[in-house]
Amino acid sequence: MASSPLVQTPPPLDRTLDATAGDLPRGYLGGAVSLGPGGTSDPSSQNIQRPIPIQLVEGSKPGLSSELTTLLRDRLRSAALVLCTGFTLFFIRNFFIYGLDQWDALLLWGINGMVAAVLAVCAFSLCRKCAHSLGKLRMMELAIFGLPALFFLLYNVLYINRWQATQDPAYAQNPIAPWFLLVFNYAIFIPNTWRRAAVVIGVMVSVPILLFGSVTLLSVCIGKNCPVNNIDTFSGNVLQLLLVAGTGIFGVATINSLRAEVYEAKQLGQYKLKRLIGSGGMGEVYLAEHQLMKRPVALKLIRPGKTHDPQALLRFEREVRATAKLSHWNSIEIFDYGRTDDGTFYYVMEYLPGMNLADMVERYGPLPPERVVYLIQQVCEALGEAHELGLIHRDLKPGNIFSAHRGGVYDVAKLLDFGLAKPLMNKEDNLELTVQGAITGSPLYMSPEQATGESEPDARSDIYSLGAVMYYLLTGRSPFQADNPIKVLLAHASQPVVPPSKHRPELPAELEAIVLRCLEKSPQDRYGSTRELWQALVGLDLNRRWSRDAAERWWQAHCATHTDTACQEARQIAESAI
Repeated sequence: MASSPLVQTPPPLDRTLDATAGDLPRGYLGGAVSLGPGGTSDPSSQNIQRPIPIQLVEGSKPGLSSELTTLLRDRLRSAALVLCTGFTLFFIRNFFIYGLDQWDALLLWGINGMVAAVLAVCAFSLCRKCAHSLGKLRMMELAIFGLPALFFLLYNVLYINRWQATQDPAYAQNPIAPWFLLVFNYAIFIPNTWRRAAVVIGVMVSVPILLFGSVTLLSVCIGKNCPVNNIDTFSGNVLQLLLVAGTGIFGVATINSLRAEVYEAKQLGQYKLKRLIGSGGMGEVYLAEHQLMKRPVALKLIRPGKTHDPQALLRFEREVRATAKLSHWNSIEIFDYGRTDDGTFYYVMEYLPGMNLADMVERYGPLPPERVVYLIQQVCEALGEAHELGLIHRDLKPGNIFSAHRGGVYDVAKLLDFGLAKPLMNKEDNLELTVQGAITGSPLYMSPEQATGESEPDARSDIYSLGAVMYYLLTGRSPFQADNPIKVLLAHASQPVVPPSKHRPELPAELEAIVLRCLEKSPQDRYGSTRELWQALVGLDLNRRWSRDAAERWWQAHCATHTDTACQEARQIAESAI
């Protein structure tokens, strides 16, 4: 992890993150990651306080990407400076060597100066601190090499015209030398694949070949004394240009191959970002792969320019610290973290084949009561560990609970996103950070004490939210619904809950009683701990109606008939792990 790049080629998807909570996107497929080189799985490690700088590199191959875009910018600037220097020197030389009393010489000299000026502007604009998109750099490339090519074309035309008009030996110099310089500058400076270089260099050498060929066919100057347009000279020029083009293309291929080898060497032990899973105002989540172990991982990062909130990074780091303390099977695992040179903070976590419960209900409707009991029991165990460590989640919702396929077992509940987790007692907690997040969580599943801010939420606040989650899983709707979040918050604080059986009459009365007790307005009237809630669920007869076998049958049936991306990818990940 220490000095290794992340490699990234993510196409953007139309998915969003909760910008406040750093929430994972709906439909996010979580999964397992490997421990990066130099990483630590010790949640108490002091290294978490001093992230090791790394370099963030985009692009899974030596094609243009973030790293290579920077390289292209630097090379374009170098090429512009070299060409600008050359044009400037010839601009000064020609002023003293050749007379400018004739219109063609004056025209060529003036355009020479204009090209030098444009190249200087291009070089200046390609500063290291200036941000440039790939498209803009390509336009710069066209200007830096296209303008000199047009100048050389004009130079050839005017010099051929002057030779034919005056037979002056001063104009009998080799007309293809400038094209050699242009081709070699392009091959040396511009990072490219050999195919793209072949196209660009091919165009460069085709221009003088077509020009000299036309002049040779139409020339009135016949004989070996015509140095620019006889057959011998033309054939020699063509062979030289083709040789230069071939040499340049071969050089590009060689340099590109060496760069590929260096690039692959730098990837060893790193995370290659394969695609963007979701993004929002605060963070981004990518499907990635550990290069050595070849295992899928989920990598979450926050870029410095993504938010103007000065406390965003503190919340992000707190999520890592909070989650890294957890070791329960039903909690998402954090395996690695780091910070890049540009301030981008990231951490690596399990990639979970499956889908979150919000998506599951949205796609397949309310869950069977026995399946709800099966999943929530696991969440209680994960949440119980967090509470024992002094952490409350504060953002429990269906989107933060996953039904995953792990270790050959289906319907493994995974508790995600401790971005709003807060210690029950933390004297060192940043006061500004606490005040800024005084009202936090998801309104549809927020406890009354969170909604009003009148008292400090504790473990029973999570139990209320878990009751609201059960309500949603059983009925397909949250306990309170309104057209704006404020009304929902007020409803949580003051309105009675409509029993879930009103929406789904067949629900067992015992399960409904458990849900309604979790949703009591007063914390004292709820279950005192997740252990008590777990015991109540275990005591239900429903507890024995859903099993691993039932979960496996459900997933296999739906993955065999459904084209849903999450479902199909869950199967693919599971098969690749065999």
